[in-house]
Amino acid sequence: MGNCATSGPNEAMVVSGCGYGRPLMVPGGRVWVWPVCQRLQRISLNVMTLNIQSSNVNTLKGVPISCQGVAQVKIQGSSQEMLANACMQFLGKSEREIHDIALETLEGHQRAIMGNMTVEEIYQDRKKFSKIVFEVASLDLVNMGITVVSYTLKDVKDNEGYLQALGKKRTAEVTRDAEIGEAENQRDAGMKKAVAHQEHMKAKYENDTAIAEAKRDFELKKAAYDMEVQTEKAKSQLAYELQSAISKQSIKEAEMQIKVEERSKQIQVQEQEIMRREKELEAQVKKPAEAEKYRLETIAEAEKLKVVLEAEAKAEAIKLKGEAQAFTIEAKAKAEAEQMVKKADAWAKYEEAAIVDMVLQTLPKVAAEVAAPLTSARKITMVSSGKGDIGAAKLTGEVMDVIDKLPGMVEKLTGVNILKSMNVSN
Repeated sequence: MGNCATSGPNEAMVVSGCGYGRPLMVPGGRVWVWPVCQRLQRISLNVMTLNIQSSNVNTLKGVPISCQGVAQVKIQGSSQEMLANACMQFLGKSEREIHDIALETLEGHQRAIMGNMTVEEIYQDRKKFSKIVFEVASLDLVNMGITVVSYTLKDVKDNEGYLQALGKKRTAEVTRDAEIGEAENQRDAGMKKAVAHQEHMKAKYENDTAIAEAKRDFELKKAAYDMEVQTEKAKSQLAYELQSAISKQSIKEAEMQIKVEERSKQIQVQEQEIMRREKELEAQVKKPAEAEKYRLETIAEAEKLKVVLEAEAKAEAIKLKGEAQAFTIEAKAKAEAEQMVKKADAWAKYEEAAIVDMVLQTLPKVAAEVAAPLTSARKITMVSSGKGDIGAAKLTGEVMDVIDKLPGMVEKLTGVNILKSMNVSN
């Protein structure tokens, strides 16, 4: 029964045998493998670091030096062609064996390039050397399925002191060139300084002359300008004084106008304040007073009307009661008179004196009957029309009027004039 094989992104699987005309290469993935009929092999795709050491290699001019380079290489798994080349070269080998093969190849190319360049070229232009080794090694290793990721020349040295001497020579040359350059610079600086000084003095004299001429022209023009300035200044001063006087007059007029406006505003404010105070007094004093007056007058009028109505009602009641009492008295008196008539008829021998005596004896009883209703009244309200008596005199007068009518009633009933009889007897 078959198995499913897997690999990570840092290795490739190669399946060969039954079912495949050429080996199947799978970089980082999975594949189905039949154990008996098919064979599964793996090849590493890891990056390998190579320390390339080339010792005592004769350069183009026969000077032996040693170079140490560092390279990063790996089997290219993204290209099927390069992966196939790598499988042909390294399948079944360990990563260490692949590392050694690549190292030997790069070391050979490094030595070959060192022999084609001078010490000065290698030492002074390391970037150029690294670029040549990278390009040559890449062309060779790509046929093995290996890609050169990077290459750098790390160190250059020799056992003969050539590089040191080269450095000293170069240092001496640089020092010499620096001294010569400094001397030339000083010479050139001195010459330029002298020329510059000459030019400076020439320019200074020309400048002084120009300054003198300019100063002369300036003084002349300044004098003319001063005259014009003084003239204009005098005119300006007069114009200023005139304008100042006009401005002061305008200011005074404006100030007076402002004062007038302020006074007018003050008067308006005072008038408005007076109106406000009047309205305030009217609202706070006059209106409440008028309202209170109206309220009191209304209450007084109502009380007055109430008193008048009560008085009229009570007067009407008293009047009715008095009329009823008078009718009662009149009826009673009429009955008594009839009785007295009967008595007079019975007592024919009696004269007027006897009748008068009977009336006089009856008169106090009549007065008591008339005054009897007054004794039971709890409150009497008297209304005066402005004429006649008032108070108790008015009440007593009413009683006396009732009694005063009694002689007339007696005379109507009996034909006896009591007053006349009393005068005759007197």
